[in-house]
Amino acid sequence: MVQYDCPYIRTSKSHDVAFRTQHWEFNQANRTLETRLLTIGEDSEELHSALEALNSCEMLQDYDLLSRKRNTALLRSRIDETDAMRTIRKNGGYVTGPFVIRNGSEIWNVGFDRGQAAGDALSELDRSNEFSIKSDDSVHIDDFFDILQNVESLGSLLRTLQSLTDRERETLETAVEDGYFATPRGTTLDGIGEEFDISRMGASKNLRRSQRKVLRKVIHVLNDVEAQMELQEEGPETQELDE
Repeated sequence: MVQYDCPYIRTSKSHDVAFRTQHWEFNQANRTLETRLLTIGEDSEELHSALEALNSCEMLQDYDLLSRKRNTALLRSRIDETDAMRTIRKNGGYVTGPFVIRNGSEIWNVGFDRGQAAGDALSELDRSNEFSIKSDDSVHIDDFFDILQNVESLGSLLRTLQSLTDRERETLETAVEDGYFATPRGTTLDGIGEEFDISRMGASKNLRRSQRKVLRKVIHVLNDVEAQMELQEEGPETQELDE
């Protein structure tokens, strides 16, 4: 999504900085959006320049610097309602996932209760904004309940994935894409090591470390899901005993 009136998009277009947020609150009275943003610059100097540029944007009401460490900052900001925000809200849309803003565009995760409302919103968005649809999925009511019941476990898995170092994530990604886990294998530890100019032992260490982090959390999530299913199956029987 490219919003021409969004301060965050304008800033990320002119500076090497990315904004990420999972929390926002819309104020009906003054038509503003309050957001807590994780802001990551290429380096500390670029972050400083980006924050100065953001502060000068016309649509920005104000922002507070909550914390900062080297090239990363946490902001609380308020901006005026953008055209795209107004269109989404007018058609009954709601946020279903985090915003990611970089390189002059952003990824939106939004949902609608009715397919017709989604179609109307997209038609209106097309008049004043540039966008492309990455995916368009309909969630069955049973799947929706599963998501709500396991949201804490899924959030824990996401935090684990985010805790991977860049090298761990890149090593795991390379192993998957190059077929290390395929049968027959498409690559070896030597091949993975060559990708990063490290030894076979170094590649093995990075891969094992990333696997251990991810698989440990996956098993934990699977156990949580299984326990939740057992509770659902026992529900009617328990209710009958209570009566």
